[in-house]
Amino acid sequence: MLPREITQENEKKILSRYACLSESSKGRQRYEEPCPLRTDFQRDRDRIIHSNAFRRLKHKTQVFLIPKSDHYRTRLTHTLEVSQIARTIARALRLNEDLTEAIALGHDLGHTPFGHDGERMLQKLCPENDFRHFKQSLRVVDRIERDGAGLNLTYEVRNGILCHTNMEAETLEGVAVKFADKIAYLNHDIEDAVRGGVLDPADIPGNVIATLGDTKSRRITTLVSDIIENSGEKICYSDRIRAAHDELRSFMFGNVYSAEAINREKDKACNIVDFLFHYYMKNKDAMPELYIRLADEDGPETAVCDFISCMTDEYAIDLFKELCIPKQWIAPRG
Repeated sequence: MLPREITQENEKKILSRYACLSESSKGRQRYEEPCPLRTDFQRDRDRIIHSNAFRRLKHKTQVFLIPKSDHYRTRLTHTLEVSQIARTIARALRLNEDLTEAIALGHDLGHTPFGHDGERMLQKLCPENDFRHFKQSLRVVDRIERDGAGLNLTYEVRNGILCHTNMEAETLEGVAVKFADKIAYLNHDIEDAVRGGVLDPADIPGNVIATLGDTKSRRITTLVSDIIENSGEKICYSDRIRAAHDELRSFMFGNVYSAEAINREKDKACNIVDFLFHYYMKNKDAMPELYIRLADEDGPETAVCDFISCMTDEYAIDLFKELCIPKQWIAPRG
């Protein structure tokens, strides 16, 4: 038997009846011969890890814009933490860990520079396109990667990426990533907010501390353990833990994500996105060749959003400076 076939047989023996078997995948948009070594989900995971979009995540904002400290999260470290939590849930529930990991690693590939503020700016600029990072993540893997050819991922990975925020994924593996995403960002954003002087740990609601724990590690352990204890055909929390989770989420949105210290520079970031959008709408031929082609095929608004959303924070800032700030004129010698 081929290594892939051995893995597929082991899945049948080990995984829960609620898991998605790799050999039962609905397949790819374009047929490809199976890999002799890896299942389709393992292959998808590897394609995502080796993609340009995945590497760019290391220079994209999580919460703090362009942090100077090495210890603040970026979109890449957030993605890795989501993957770790989701895999822990999947393994304990005997779900397909390879599918879970592929979805987790790909879920934020479409995030804009400057985090959700960049996303909201593109929504405002293109209301008819309804720009959303989860839709853009799917577009990245379907339409932008590999110079427009896309990664040709399986249906289940694509569905999990699309549904990680608001919708319900068709697989429990996709649902596990949705839970893991919230667990990760709520808890690591507390740590970053404390480090940045935005939050005093004593301000966290007492019920949250009493129910979930007084450290990041304890809270994550409580949340993950509760999911494992209460899930079967569906993934869910107990009522008590769900209430504490929701209270923590409300607290974070009210006291951290909207904090003045964090929001102080966001208008500047939004102005950069606004300028770049209007500049390239007027000068679409100034974009790289891929995006010029996408403008002809999918429309200029879509292509400009593609170009901007694929930028890192630093690239967007450097491009803005290049377009807006005059270069020094140096007189020739002699």
